[in-house]
Amino acid sequence: MTGIFQGFRKKTEEEPQVSFAELFPPYEDEECEGAESDGFTELPVDMIDPNPGQPRRYFDGEALMSLSESIKSYGILQPLSVTYQKETGRYTLVAGERRLRAAKLLGMERVPAIIINADPRRSEELAIIENIQREDLNIFEEARAIASLITKYELTQEEAASKLSVSQSYVANKLRLLKLSRNEIEYILEAGLTERHARAILRIKEPTVRMSALRQIVTRGMNVAMAEEYIDRLLMPKEEAKEHSGQKVKMGIRDIKLFCNSIDRAVDTIKRAGVPVSTSRTDAPDHTEIVISIPNR
Repeated sequence: MTGIFQGFRKKTEEEPQVSFAELFPPYEDEECEGAESDGFTELPVDMIDPNPGQPRRYFDGEALMSLSESIKSYGILQPLSVTYQKETGRYTLVAGERRLRAAKLLGMERVPAIIINADPRRSEELAIIENIQREDLNIFEEARAIASLITKYELTQEEAASKLSVSQSYVANKLRLLKLSRNEIEYILEAGLTERHARAILRIKEPTVRMSALRQIVTRGMNVAMAEEYIDRLLMPKEEAKEHSGQKVKMGIRDIKLFCNSIDRAVDTIKRAGVPVSTSRTDAPDHTEIVISIPNR
C-alpha cells in the first residue's frame, strides 16, 4: 500500500519549543577532550556511543544515504549533542544519531559536537524533545518513548508533560495510541494514516471490528472527517442506524424531485426567451435520465 495520507504534519497540539543551548551550558572538564570557548568541539566518531534511551527505532536507509550525500557536499551543519562519561572517558550521544550514522557511512573520523551537562535521565528526555521538534519519530515511537520515560522514572503524566515542555493532554493522547495492537499499528504505519485516524479507530473496542474498519478506511481512501463519520455509523445502535438510513433515503428522493423541478424552471425560462427547447425524461430503477435538446440555429 502507498502512504496516501502522508504529508506535512499539521501541528494541532502543543509541541516542545526549547533548544539544547537554552537548557544546558557547555560541559567543562580538564579530562574532557578540549571543548572550544563557544562550547563546540570535534570528537572522534569511534568515541561516541549511541544513546540507550534513543526513542527512534527505525532509520530509513535511503534517507540516510541522502543525508550522507548532503553532508559530503556541505558538512554537518548542526553539531551533535553529547555527554561526557568520566568513568569511561567516552561520550554518549544525546541528539544527532542520523547525522552520526551518515558520518560513519562516509568514513568520517571526527564530527562536530557540543558537550552538555545532562545525566542519563535528562539525556533521555532531551532525545525525545529533539526528535519531536525535528518530527523524526512516527506517532507510535513517540508514544513508546513517553511511556518508557514515565515507567522508568515513575512520573505522572503531568510531570512527563512538564519535562517535555508539552501539555498533559498531548501526553495523554500519545499514550492512548499504545492501546492498539501490533498488527493495527503496523497496518496504520504502512498505510500512512494520521494520528487522528488512529485516535478515531480507538473508539471501536472490538479488535476484529476495528481491523475491519481500518481496512475500509484505507481501501476507500477516507480522510479524517470521513473516517470519523464512518466510525460514528459503525458505533450507532442498530435501530438508530436503521432510522438514520431511512432518513437519508427519503432525503435523497426529495432532493431528486427538487433537482428536476429546477431543471423544468430553467427550461421554461429558455422557452420564454424564444428558444425552441425540448426535454424528455426517462425514469429507470436506479437512475433518472433527462435530455434537453436546443437547436444550433
